[in-house]
Amino acid sequence: MAVYKLTYFNFPALAEPIRFLLSYLEIDFEDFRFEREQWPSIKPTMPFGKVPVLEIDGKALNQSVAISRYLSKKAGLAGSDEWESLLIDIAVDNVNDLREALALSAFDPNEESKAKKYVTLINETIPLYLNKFENTVGENNGYFVNGKLSLADIHFVALLDFLSFLAKVDLIEGRPILQAHKKKILDIPQIKSYMAKRPAFSIK
Repeated sequence: MAVYKLTYFNFPALAEPIRFLLSYLEIDFEDFRFEREQWPSIKPTMPFGKVPVLEIDGKALNQSVAISRYLSKKAGLAGSDEWESLLIDIAVDNVNDLREALALSAFDPNEESKAKKYVTLINETIPLYLNKFENTVGENNGYFVNGKLSLADIHFVALLDFLSFLAKVDLIEGRPILQAHKKKILDIPQIKSYMAKRPAFSIK
């Protein structure tokens, strides 16, 4: 049996879709979490100096979305044909585009440009993406693609708390379809079990 070790900071964000997928697959893994002050000593040991990193039998793998796609194939959540796989990849990449836009604002060191970016986020970017996500899930019987569970659903819900933290608002407030979608994903037994034992964390 393969040995899995996931290395990331002690909060959700980029590693959380991987944690969800490993839990969904019922794969036992070492969930190695570290605090920010430990990062300088850990960084040189990571491929390209970045995390998350998933080790499988000692082989260190970086790039969180590539890892998620690999695990989703093992779980049968990557699409039943090339077209469905494309739609799933598009949905995942759209979520990542939103994350990048939120991060550009949240982590901008210049307070003036940060404030301007945030206004654009609240008035344009967030409504554009979240309304489209709401409509997409509504049109697909409660899922992102073809009315069934896929990587897109797990990816979105796993990142949602972090996205809302970056946005400083509850992104699915007033969006009942996405609220129901989140509940449905979190009620999947394997994910529910993971959430029940997830360590406490603080995002700063």
